[in-house]
Amino acid sequence: MRKESYRVAGMTCASCAMAIEKAIGKMDGVTEVTVNLATEEASLVFDESKVSEEMIAQAVTKAGYELVEERVEERYSIEGMTCASCAMAVEKAISKLAGVKQASVNLATETLWLVYDQKQLNSGQVIAAVEKAGYHALVQEVSLPAESQEEKKVQHIKELWQRFVWSAVFTLPLLYIAMGPMLPFGGLPLPGFLHQPVNFALVQLFLVLPVVYLGRSFYQTGFRTLFQGHPNMDSLIAIGTSAALLQGLVMTYLLLTNQVDLGHGGHPELYFESAAVILALITLGKYMEAVSKGKTSEAIKHLLNLAPKTARVLRSGQEMEIPLEQVRVGDSILVRPGEKIPVDGEITEGSSTVDESMLTGESLPVAKTVGDMVVGASINKNGSFRFTATKVGQDTTLAQIVKLVEEAQGSKAPIAQLADRVSAVFVPVVMTLAALSGLAWWLLGQESWIFALSITISVLVIACPCALGLATPTAIMVGTGKGAENGLLFKSGPALEGLEKVDTIVFDKTGTITQGQPLVTDVLLFADATEEEILQLAASAEQFSEHPLGQAILDSCKQADLPLLAASDFQALPGRGILVTIAEQTVRLGNAKLMKEAGLAFSQAEAAARTLAAQGKTPIFLARNHQCLGLIAVADPIKETSRSAIKALHKMGLRLVMLTGDNQTTAQAIAEQVGLDQVISEVLPEDKARQVKKLQEAGQKVAMVGDGINDAPALAQADVGLAIGSGTDVAIESADVVLMRSDLMDVPRAVGLSQATMRTIKQNLFWAFAYNILGIPIAMGLLYLLGGSLLNPMFAGAAMSLSSVSVVLNALRLKRAKV
Repeated sequence: MRKESYRVAGMTCASCAMAIEKAIGKMDGVTEVTVNLATEEASLVFDESKVSEEMIAQAVTKAGYELVEERVEERYSIEGMTCASCAMAVEKAISKLAGVKQASVNLATETLWLVYDQKQLNSGQVIAAVEKAGYHALVQEVSLPAESQEEKKVQHIKELWQRFVWSAVFTLPLLYIAMGPMLPFGGLPLPGFLHQPVNFALVQLFLVLPVVYLGRSFYQTGFRTLFQGHPNMDSLIAIGTSAALLQGLVMTYLLLTNQVDLGHGGHPELYFESAAVILALITLGKYMEAVSKGKTSEAIKHLLNLAPKTARVLRSGQEMEIPLEQVRVGDSILVRPGEKIPVDGEITEGSSTVDESMLTGESLPVAKTVGDMVVGASINKNGSFRFTATKVGQDTTLAQIVKLVEEAQGSKAPIAQLADRVSAVFVPVVMTLAALSGLAWWLLGQESWIFALSITISVLVIACPCALGLATPTAIMVGTGKGAENGLLFKSGPALEGLEKVDTIVFDKTGTITQGQPLVTDVLLFADATEEEILQLAASAEQFSEHPLGQAILDSCKQADLPLLAASDFQALPGRGILVTIAEQTVRLGNAKLMKEAGLAFSQAEAAARTLAAQGKTPIFLARNHQCLGLIAVADPIKETSRSAIKALHKMGLRLVMLTGDNQTTAQAIAEQVGLDQVISEVLPEDKARQVKKLQEAGQKVAMVGDGINDAPALAQADVGLAIGSGTDVAIESADVVLMRSDLMDVPRAVGLSQATMRTIKQNLFWAFAYNILGIPIAMGLLYLLGGSLLNPMFAGAAMSLSSVSVVLNALRLKRAKV
């Protein structure tokens, strides 16, 4: 019997708990069940030979509730991966484990991102599975990577360089000795004793052994993964160089036993130098690749380095400097000019200007005073202030940005699936082609067995799944990092790819195209009253209202320094306006429908209202008793950058739509001012997602840009959702891309970055495929058949190393992209 507790979602009362108890209690094999409403947990004892967790989940779902899996998200550093085949091997091994919900291995970052059910799996089992696959795993923190990880990478790069230098020390004289006699015009001079065939072979053997030892990791990993049934790039190198070494050893043995007589001064054909040069060049390639890959993650390093190491806090009336990790929520923190703000908080004393470019990419400092929020890692410019810490540690904005960027960099774009499928079968296919091509040349009898061996080695060494595996993740890393540095946060690889495919962008109006803060723009008179009197009456009527238009009138009255009059008998009339009593007189404030209901004559005011509405303004009629006194126009001003953003998006060939709850006339006026293609007006908040879906059903790839709670469903429905950074947490949570500034120009910037990144990925994949499609036939002897020369295994090794480095360097070009 097994006893377990499960979290249950959807319960609201004791009846819910009873319903779940009954549903689970009916199952054959369940002996005891208790559902606790307060803790939202179901505790049960069951016979696991008769009842599975899937059956329990189905029973709870059938009852109308949901069994919540206790999922854990973890990130692991994976050591020993060298190519895409390694990444695929680790991913397959982990995916087979019970409880794994999502697993993604990123070759570029050498990490495994894993989501699993904590009840079925633990990190120890994950590490054991990785070890069994032939690699080594270490648990990372999900949010901020440990500094030791960075130190480890630096040390790895240093070790690779030292390995290459020492390999070159032995390889260069070996290459001189081996190739010297083969050069034209008598070759290079050699010491006399090396003209003895046995000495010639033994000296080369002694020179190649240190290089083999220095490159032993290729053999350790290559043969281990080969024997476990999932060979990788190291397997190709290990087999190819081992074949070259074996040929040299056999030839040396034949010379020592006098079974081959080349005569005095004859130089046997050995492949020791090929093995050494291949190992040295590939080590150099690995070094260059590691350095380049390190540059792809510079955005994360830059973000992590932004936070100060200490904070100056006031505790018990004393000022003290403490490590950042010891800052607590509620601490009072002092910041002086030129210092970095340690954590997020609210200013309680003083004022300053703050450089928030690390957060938004905007270089202009922002004025801050008492009550304003400040963000950790931003720079205080010229004033001193004190603030109260509201978010610390992993809750700060900087930590959340780092986490978002890390998750995006660790995710796979859909385009990567093609490379994954190819990589899964690539190495076995190459090994087969190498064996068949070598065997074919030998059986044809056109050349010696040494010629056939050379063909086999060249095919094994030139093939490189590494370039395929790096093509997508490196570009995504650089692209998302570049975006983060400029206030564009892509939450995933699919979001980055999806934005490039979009052909229609839908904009919310309020707070997105417009500023989201309505202002009074016009006050028109139609009776014996002054502008001040009309504004005062309207504001007095609105003082109990929470409508944003009413707030605009109140703000205008406050700016004019007009006192509010006493109002009573307030009535809100849905869809029409309000009705109040002021100074024993009935005051009506609202739309034309309200005036018509009261039977008022307002034809002149109505004509003026139509003109105002055509300008994108909302007209509000004011009547006292039975007379229409005037008209107040309220408008939500268009943001300064909205027109230029729309223009930039049109240049990209995108169709632009505005989605709003405003009336058709006002919405159309706004659309014409900024240059939108289509307006969908008078849309209820709950219908926004449905309107987006209608566009999708018409065959359009839709991106939605919004900032409010009512935009969240539409953001989620769209192919790609973009949330304005000043918007609500709900909107940001629902979106795929977060634009940290309230600047609509970030939309074309995000689209442009997405297009540049996808262009780079496609280039990388093209060259990775093209390299192998062209390189392997040449290595198999195609050019030789056509009268050309045979590809030397050494050049094959150099070409293989350069292919993966070129892919990473191409991705790094994105760092220079204009955003």
